[in-house]
Order: sequence, then C-alpha cells, then structure tokens
Amino acid sequence: MKGVVDRYFAISERDSSVGREIRGGIVTFVTMAYIVVLNPIIIGGVVGDPRNADVDGNVLPIDQVAAVTALVAGVMCIVFGFVAKYPFAFATGLGINSLLAVSLVPEVTWPEAMGLVVIDGIIIVVLAATGFRTAVFNAIPADLKAATAAGIGCFIAFIGFVDAGFVERIPDAAGTTVPVTLGIDNSIASWPVAVFAFGVLLMAILVVRQVKGGLLIGIVVTTLLAILVQRVAELGPASVDPDGWSLNIPSWPDSPGGLPDFSLVGDVSLFGAFTRIGVLSASIFVFVLVLSNFFDAMGTMTGLGKEAGLSDKDGNLPGIGKALIVEGAGAVAGGAGSASSNTVFVESAAGIAEGARTGLANIVTGALFLVAMFFTPLYRIVPLEAAAPALVVVGGLMISQVRHIDFTDFRIAMPAFLTIVGMPFTYSIANGIGLGFISYVTLAVASGRFRTVHPLLYAVSALFVLYFMKEPIERLFA
Repeated sequence: MKGVVDRYFAISERDSSVGREIRGGIVTFVTMAYIVVLNPIIIGGVVGDPRNADVDGNVLPIDQVAAVTALVAGVMCIVFGFVAKYPFAFATGLGINSLLAVSLVPEVTWPEAMGLVVIDGIIIVVLAATGFRTAVFNAIPADLKAATAAGIGCFIAFIGFVDAGFVERIPDAAGTTVPVTLGIDNSIASWPVAVFAFGVLLMAILVVRQVKGGLLIGIVVTTLLAILVQRVAELGPASVDPDGWSLNIPSWPDSPGGLPDFSLVGDVSLFGAFTRIGVLSASIFVFVLVLSNFFDAMGTMTGLGKEAGLSDKDGNLPGIGKALIVEGAGAVAGGAGSASSNTVFVESAAGIAEGARTGLANIVTGALFLVAMFFTPLYRIVPLEAAAPALVVVGGLMISQVRHIDFTDFRIAMPAFLTIVGMPFTYSIANGIGLGFISYVTLAVASGRFRTVHPLLYAVSALFVLYFMKEPIERLFA
C-alpha cells in the first residue's frame, strides 16, 4: 500500500517522505485554519444587525458560514491533492470575500453575489481547459516568475506581522502621515505581540538548526506559551482590548464541538444580479473577479512551485494545466457553497518549508479541514500570534528567489522591484503582478525591444490597465 501511495504522488521522486508530507499538511492547516474563523467575520452576520446585510437586509449566519468555509476548503484541498498532486492548499480567498461584502452585497442579495462567483469560476475553468491560462503562465519571463515568488515572500511576511499586531495601522485621526507602526506607539507593548516575537525567533532557530518538524514544533510551543500568558494576564480580543489577542483567545474550550449546519450550500442565484443591477454592472463585477482570481492563483502557484523546487528552469510547473482547471473549480465550489471563491492559499508555503512536496500533504490538510467542521472550538486554541511567526519565517525563505533576477539590467530590475513591493504595499498578489507586467512591457517598448515580449503579455498588460482603472470606467458608464 505504501508503495502505491509513493508512486501515485511521486513522493520519493520529489525527494520527500510520507512523514514529511503529513507534517507539511499539518503545518499548512495550522497556519491557515484561521480562515474558518475569519471568513464568517468578513461575510457573515447576525439577523437584525445591518453589518454585512445584503440589499434585502438578509445575512449569512456566522455558524453556517464557518461550516461551509471548512467544508469547501477540505473538499478542494483533497481534490487538488489527488488531481494536481501538488502541496498547494485551498480555502476562501480573502480579497474576494471582502470585495463581496463591501462592494457587491449592498447592491444585490447574497445568493446573487455567490452566483457571480460561480460564473467567475466557470470562466476561469474554461480559460484553463482551453489552454489559455497555461499559455499566459508560460509566457511570463523567468525573472518575473522569480520576482513573483520573492514578492509573495514579502507579502506573507507582512500578513504575519499585521495578523499578529506586530505592525499596526495608524488611524487617520492621529494626525500623522505615517501609515503603519511597530505595535502600539512604536513599541512591543502587549503580551500577544511578545509571544509572536518569541515564535519568530524560535522557529528561525529551529530552521537554522535543521530540526525536523521545526515549524510545527514552533507553533505548538508558541501556542503553549500563549495559553500560559492568557492564564496569567486574562486578556480579551483585540477588538475590545488593544493589548488583546488578534483573533483566537488561547484557552481550553468549554466543549469540543458539535454538528455543522450546511443549509447555505446551493443557496445561489446564478443570474439574479444581472436582472437586479443590470448586465453592464454585473459584467464589470465578473471581470474584476476573473482577473483577480486568474492572477492571484497563478502568482501563488508560481511562487510555491519555485520554493518547493518543483518548477523547471524556466519557472514552469509540470502539469500546470490540470492544476489551473481545479483551481478554477474552487471558485465554482466556493460560490455554490456560499463560502466565497476558494483559491490556492499562500500559507501553503509554511507546509512546503516543512518538507511537503506532493498532493499527499494537501490531502492531510483537507482532512483536517473536514474534521474542523465538527471541532471548531479546538482549533481556536491556536492564536494568530502563534501561527503568524511561521509566515514570517517562510517569507524569509522565499525572498531568496531574488538571486535569480538580473538586477544589472534595469529593464528587468524595475518590473521585478515593482512586482515584489507591489504585493505587500497594496496587499494583493494580483496588483503586484499587474504592476510588473505593465512596467515590463512599457520598458521593453521604450527600449526598442518590443519583439522580445510575448504577444500574450501585451494583451494581459492591457487588461491590467483596465483592471486598475475599473472605478473611473464604471463611473463613466454609470
């Protein structure tokens, strides 16, 4: 049996082992399990409360959103693991769920919004099945692929810093032009942030010492420290107490869990939004969803593939066509399940750093998501401050991809730089890729080397220009 599993997933071929795959799958789950708690906060609501209510005043119940978030993530992780055989885990994409809650739902109902997500997914699947998505992937220069990986490293490190409260946004009312600061008043002034800092140093030491399961050990030890700190300090959530925990409070739950409610599954209106807000407005939303999904996932797979050593010399992933089709299906599944579009999660890099190289790790992650549906209180023990250090350490590992970029040629250096800094600075992988594409094409044309640019890059860069100008374009046709 072990030999069959090894051959199917090419475990030995990719210089891995079953033990590494299991550890990697567990680490990936731990670093991204927060989505089951966070997604309900972003798109869920309470009956009678206007927060996240749609145009008809209805909300997606928080407990039901948590259930479908874990369900779809679990199923998509397992499907991707079996079909694509890569250790790239799936869950609800944070950019798109926020877009739905903030920009779309005030104009349509939640079933109608999820219908647009399903349409977005169908388009993505078609583009992947026809080979167009793969062609775009292969047309990206190797330097920009390396920049994408390095940019993702910066991005996930920034996510870790922000999630843990190590980096805080300064309110506009503070009367300063500085957008972010260290902790509270430029100081590590809370126990949770101190726990995070301890976790970063501990995991970095374990990586340097090449300890097997170092990231997982670090998360467990940091969580135990967080539980001890909570016992002594009795802190609340950061939403109430500035010195509190970012999301989960690390304490033992009163009960282990219960049965999940899947009543949101299938509650979708496929074309309702086109009737309610008009074909043009609905089509613009679909375009934004498609472009964001298209390049977010492509960029993430590029970065993860290079970090795992699975890409060829040109930065291309073998069998990327199947992977992109399944990724598009994640949007369909997420919309149909009312969890919002599911896509590849950049936190998978933590599992890769732990040794994951095959789809077996993904299956482990997916199985844990399915188990999490029944034991929500248990995984809430791990605070973001204990999981976020892994993201920072992995970011430090991924930034090493800059060594593959030719910074002596400014035609390459500038687009690579914009790709790298654009991701954390705009909090979007797609934005960073768009800045890189547009600047790469512009500098190639300006230097008389327009023939060196693949024709698809011209078309994609033009689409990104439209993407960045979507607000004025929408106002023009309103």
